[in-house]
Amino acid sequence: MKHFWLFLKGLAMGAADVVPGVSGGTIAFITGIYTELLDSIKSINLNAVRLLFSQGPAAAWRAINGTFLLVLGSGILLALLSLAKVLHYLLLHHAVWLWSFFFGLIIASSWHVGKEIQHWNISRVVTLVSGVAVAALISLQSPSSVEPTALIIFVAGSIAICAMILPGISGSFILLLMGLYEPVLAAVKALELGTMALFALGAGLGLLLFSRLLSWCLHHYKDLMFALLTGFMLGSLVKVWPWKETLSTRLNSKGEVVPFIQSNQWPGTEQPELLLLAAVLMLAGGGLVLLLEKVAGSGQKSA
Repeated sequence: MKHFWLFLKGLAMGAADVVPGVSGGTIAFITGIYTELLDSIKSINLNAVRLLFSQGPAAAWRAINGTFLLVLGSGILLALLSLAKVLHYLLLHHAVWLWSFFFGLIIASSWHVGKEIQHWNISRVVTLVSGVAVAALISLQSPSSVEPTALIIFVAGSIAICAMILPGISGSFILLLMGLYEPVLAAVKALELGTMALFALGAGLGLLLFSRLLSWCLHHYKDLMFALLTGFMLGSLVKVWPWKETLSTRLNSKGEVVPFIQSNQWPGTEQPELLLLAAVLMLAGGGLVLLLEKVAGSGQKSA
């Protein structure tokens, strides 16, 4: 049962990572596996290799928490492969509904992470405000266009994965800023194994390096890191605000006209039923966080 819940958490992380503006790291945090995830990734090192040759595969597998990574990774991969088309459709045709759900989810997630800060002082407040400013500035940047060469895809994987494991910083949005979101998403939907392998190799390298830094910071500067991550989440609300005005469009890889540059605006009042639905979806997103928090708490008590 424990592995089943872990697999579901992987599914939720993968689904979040597909949407620009939402981070799988946020899901990992609110489900209570963030620190274990970072520590497990960090344990993939030379010591694990030495254990492999000195004590055998079983010892090396235990050292890297292999079962945890395999089950969680399987959920993430399945979500990326199966939900990419669904979420892409929702982004094109029902964006307000999708953004509303994630807006509520991120607000509740910010509260969830912020309450972990045990002692507030000036340095933590400054760190939180800095996190808000950084995430908001990133969210307000206009997308660029980059030729998706093999090297660029590899580098993009390294950069995007660092954002994906940071709550509040979206790896998908980083790809969007680089002009590579559509090519990478199209490769996943079409199962272009070459492009997917290059991206995965880059992501693997970035993950191994960046997870060490994050894990060290969480173990040595816990409150400051929580303040920074809370700020990242609050700043990302700029990106996931549901109501937007499209300033320019572009053609995607399938010849569809999609938004390119957008600005936030207040919702109109012409269709109050749509506003009500958006509000319900925000509450649903927040409710999901509370549910995941409760499930995570129950899992930790039974472990």
